[in-house]
This record gives sequence, structure tokens and C-alpha cells, in this order.
Amino acid sequence: MEASAAVSLRGVSRVYGKGAAAVRAVDGVDLDLPRSGWTAVMGPSGSGKSTLLHLAAGLERADSGRVLLGGTDITHATDQQLTDLRRSRVGFVFQSFNLIGSLTAEQNVALPLRLAGRRPPRSEVRAVLASVGLGDRGGHRPRELSGGQQQRVAIARAMVTRPEVLFADEPTGALDSAAARTVLDLLRAMADAGQSIVMVTHDPGAAARADAVVFLRDGRVVDHLAGAGAREVADRLASWER
Repeated sequence: MEASAAVSLRGVSRVYGKGAAAVRAVDGVDLDLPRSGWTAVMGPSGSGKSTLLHLAAGLERADSGRVLLGGTDITHATDQQLTDLRRSRVGFVFQSFNLIGSLTAEQNVALPLRLAGRRPPRSEVRAVLASVGLGDRGGHRPRELSGGQQQRVAIARAMVTRPEVLFADEPTGALDSAAARTVLDLLRAMADAGQSIVMVTHDPGAAARADAVVFLRDGRVVDHLAGAGAREVADRLASWER
């Protein structure tokens, strides 16, 4: 494992189904995802992007290989150990926001801490909301917020535990261009401040905001780019979709 890696995967594979119906979603991947950097993961539909993210984050178990988070081998962690890890060391942001409609923004953000047995002071929760530009929206419920605001609440909820790595699966997929730009600006600022981020996206413009882009095809890492613009990312993606 690279000393600078937030997450390392060594020979990681994940297969769904058995026999002739088996699908090798991730196939022998070796990959280091850097600490204090933003990595985008791209590939054609069915290339294994989300499965790779879930394996790296401990949401799914690998069938073979090793997964290391910050030097900790989580490959054979128990269910309780993985639950504790997800509550304390990693954060998640998804396309669908996954906010609880009956709770206010403040209550949604505080939820991971409460699930971990903590009673966070309101000042702590409000500070996290303020950091995503929603300091005045703490008492609003999701239906009272725009899509972009809901996603920023979801990011605040993911960050309230101060995770080592933030995993984002299509975080701008349900947003209009203006809201997507705001969310990407926020992620860029977080990465510049030292947050490790791993993001799956289908959008070359979003991927170009990251420090590096990893390309998957048929469950394997086939290419990578660093410091590329949206056109270069789109052209490289198109070359692997043919």
C-alpha cells in the first residue's frame, strides 16, 4: 500500500451470480486512492464503478483480494466492525440525497452522531451546515429545500463525523447545472483543504474538477488521467465506450 493512499485495493474481485450467469463486476483491481486528493471514477454503463466504490467503502465485501482503509485491512472485518467504520471513518453521498423527510436539516446532519451514541451540541451541527452554505436553513425539512440544497445537507451529514474519506456516487446526477456547479465547488474546496474524496460520475465536466480520473471497463482499471480538462476526459471515456 502506498503511504499516501487513503484506500488501497489489491487484487480485488467481486462476482454476482453463479455458473453461466455469473457477472464479474470488479475483476482483480489494484488501485491506490490518494490521501488528501479527489479521485473521479468513470466508465461505460456496467463497468463496475459503483461496485468498486462500495468495496472501497466497506459497503460490500470482496470475493477475493484485500481492501485497506488508511492502512487498516478491512477485508475480513466483522459486520459490527464495518458498521463502526462506516459511522466513524468514512462518509457517503448519493445521487438520491437519502435525507429523512420528517427531520429538519439540522436533525438529518446530526443523525450519524446520534446513531453512534453521541448527543452533538447544536453549535457543532450548525457549524457543519454553515460550512456548506446552509447556516440559515437548519430548521427546514427536505421538502422545503431545493435539490442542490438537499445535496449540500447530505454532504454536511457525511462530513459531520470528520471522515477520513468521503465517497460520492453520482452526487450531481439529480441536479440542474447551477446546483451541480455549487456542489462541485464545495467538493473542490474540501479537497483543497485536505479531504480525501472518491467520486463515481458519468459527467466529464464533474470528473474534470477532480485531481485525477480512473477509468474502468469490464470491472478492470484500464486508464487514468491527471489534471485533464472536460474535453480530454470525454474523449478518453468515449475511446473506452467503443
